[in-house]
Amino acid sequence: MSQLTIDLPTHVTADEARLLLSIKLYEDKRISLGKAAELAGYSKRAFMDVLAQKDINVINISPEELDRELDN
Repeated sequence: MSQLTIDLPTHVTADEARLLLSIKLYEDKRISLGKAAELAGYSKRAFMDVLAQKDINVINISPEELDRELDN
């Protein structure tokens, strides 16, 4: 795993930045739900709650992918 060091503005905490990064990576389908939760320092269930609060779909599947799954 890579490591990144950045200087954050004083009004942004490291925990907040880590959470926002994990949300964005998950939303963009770059990492799994489990990996995003781990990166954020949350359990999967707690991370799913955060996603719901931010109106981000936990099940991140396209209509085409859903059609394929339902056909199988």
